[in-house]
Amino acid sequence: MNNEVSPVVQSLLLRNELVRHRKKKGLTQEQVARELEWSSAKLIRIEGGRSPLSKTDLQVLLAQYGVVEDSEVERLQNLARDARRSAWWQAYRHEISDNYLAYIGYEAGASFIRQVQDSAIPGLLQTEDYARMYSSEVFEGVNSEMVVKFRLRRQDELNHRTRPPRQSFLLDEAVIRRHVGIKVDREIMPTQLRRLVEEGRDGHVEIAVIPFGAGAHPGMKGPFTLLEFDGDLGDILYLEGSGTSETITGEDPRIAAYRAAFEQLRAEALPSEESLTLIEQIADEMSG
Repeated sequence: MNNEVSPVVQSLLLRNELVRHRKKKGLTQEQVARELEWSSAKLIRIEGGRSPLSKTDLQVLLAQYGVVEDSEVERLQNLARDARRSAWWQAYRHEISDNYLAYIGYEAGASFIRQVQDSAIPGLLQTEDYARMYSSEVFEGVNSEMVVKFRLRRQDELNHRTRPPRQSFLLDEAVIRRHVGIKVDREIMPTQLRRLVEEGRDGHVEIAVIPFGAGAHPGMKGPFTLLEFDGDLGDILYLEGSGTSETITGEDPRIAAYRAAFEQLRAEALPSEESLTLIEQIADEMSG
């Protein structure tokens, strides 16, 4: 499996294709389950990604839906094969929530990442020292070294793809002004801010600051991320809250609402170069 393929994304693509073939055949979940002598719950779990799809079950479903063309059968079997492959983040399944690991799996296959942050530097842009200090100061009882190791691996895997995703980050001004690490090392935050400037002048990363002067805004409800993919897969929305998170797929109306919110915030944010200049100024002030 090459580094452009995420098993989580392949699984979603496969499930979407199975639903499409079922509906094309004019069958409901209940009808399929009855014909196959399955419980309706089994098919619901398979289509919802809450139950693994065995090779046998895939063959049975394809036969039930009348999918017999060799090229289509092979394509779906390849999706199923890739969906069963292991991925680097699965080594953390005993330490990190299933929902967050699922999000990481989607992120690994995204072509465009858009994120709004109201309180912290985005994980994909954090320095090692910032990640360690932020996790230890904000989250009680967390294994900071595990967090740092996971975060750096996540950055490395994404940035070393053959085609790294485009990334657009909108940061509330509070994110860049809060002097994380000041009690331990005054240079942790200035170094982090200079990393933002460096990343923001990279060809595939955009960083813009939502100034205090913009007033209250939708991003203050909490961080959110929109993932976009090549092909027919729709956008995926990831919401973060205090101790909770949710990954939203499909035709959920919240995806369109947050897409509109992102565009609104992008219009209210400072232009990219002006944002980077402000970040540089704040870094210099913190070092002074």
